[in-house]
Amino acid sequence: MPSTTVEQLLRELHATLALRKRPEDVARLLQDVYAAAGTELDPDTRDALAKAAEHSLRNLWHGYTSMREEFARPVGAQRQLARAAVLFEGVPELPDSAGDDPARIEEVVRRAGEEIGRAYGQNDFGLDRLDRAGRAEAGLGEVSKRQYNKRFRLLRRMEAKLARLLHEQRRREIALTGKGALAHGLPYELFAADVDTAAFIAYVTARGYMRSIFTNGRQRQVYDEVAEALFRRLQASPERTGWYAVAHVHPRAEVLAQVSDQDLARLLVRWNGVLREVAGLLEDAWNRQPLERTTMVVRRGNDSSTWNQAAQAWNTARAHWFALVAELGEDRILDRFCPGKVPRLMAADVANWRRRTHGGLHPDTYVWADLPLPWEVLRGEQQCPRSLVERVCARYKVDPVAGAWTTARPAVRAVAFQRTPELVHGVAVRDPLMASALRSAGIFSGKGKRAAAEEWA
Repeated sequence: MPSTTVEQLLRELHATLALRKRPEDVARLLQDVYAAAGTELDPDTRDALAKAAEHSLRNLWHGYTSMREEFARPVGAQRQLARAAVLFEGVPELPDSAGDDPARIEEVVRRAGEEIGRAYGQNDFGLDRLDRAGRAEAGLGEVSKRQYNKRFRLLRRMEAKLARLLHEQRRREIALTGKGALAHGLPYELFAADVDTAAFIAYVTARGYMRSIFTNGRQRQVYDEVAEALFRRLQASPERTGWYAVAHVHPRAEVLAQVSDQDLARLLVRWNGVLREVAGLLEDAWNRQPLERTTMVVRRGNDSSTWNQAAQAWNTARAHWFALVAELGEDRILDRFCPGKVPRLMAADVANWRRRTHGGLHPDTYVWADLPLPWEVLRGEQQCPRSLVERVCARYKVDPVAGAWTTARPAVRAVAFQRTPELVHGVAVRDPLMASALRSAGIFSGKGKRAAAEEWA
């Protein structure tokens, strides 16, 4: 096949780094990429990809999944920008893409504000509006009070919309980072420099993006037999592999050992920034409604969605940071600075389920509750050296090494491939059409139970 076809497939594969494609569908795409590149696969990789791709949507009779194939995107300000173009002479009609660009939205608000003598941030409807004399002085004598108020209200709403959009975009970025590390930010050139490198990164990222299952135990492991087969191909040709790109998503010691100290330091700086950003989100959620820290059970008023996304991103960033510190030979940093892991919030029914089946909460919950809060540690307000973490772990009979409290995550063995289930609010449903019906009826969501019960009676 012509090389342009290979590039088209690689670009399609690269796009999956910011989507939520099922691993089976990524495996099917990998078969196409290798076929287009004329690559002869070893038997292990060929069989592993065939096992996964067998259940891809292209190979299933219905070719349908009830689950979204991308992470939810925030609602932009397209409607508000269109209205501003009608009410303000200096605001042109803008393309839809501008509604998702905070910088363009802020520019419009500032420019439109100048037309009515309003400075950016003047949002108090009682104090910041101009009276009749003020409007005359600003050259708005011909604008009625009603028309002025209409414009003032729109700009006030647009500023509020901008704040929400920034928050939701930030949350989406954090969700991607928590599940797929830095994959979504990999430039195409770095990703596609080697086909085997691109294949491994795309498949591992798809596995990381899988949704959580409603369970009282561990979630499904990311690293499976397909990932293992693809990783062995990287090890078979280490001189060709893009190890720096792989290190963005898979910080195992054998990967980092192939990366230069300069590139390791670059990654460390990036993860430092992620830790600080995520710590800010955690602190905001905590300040809005402090959590029941000793149990981590959701209470009314807790922002569990933001907290859980940020907690997962924190633990991912922390794992990469620990691995990089170790590879750079700077373990002594942990003697002074060893921030702990952050658990997710649990629903009360899940917590009770775990107590009945496991005899209590996960021991990590107790360790977390006795350590300083992560954002206070980052700011230097509280000290959290490795010795403190070890003492707290000993108190609750937790192995600080095996539990990754004082070291990078231990290497894991590959698990057997399992088909991705159709999930309705975390509950596995075999048929995707039935899953769509259950989701529409509100089953398993905790909302609209009465209507759902009547519909399915």
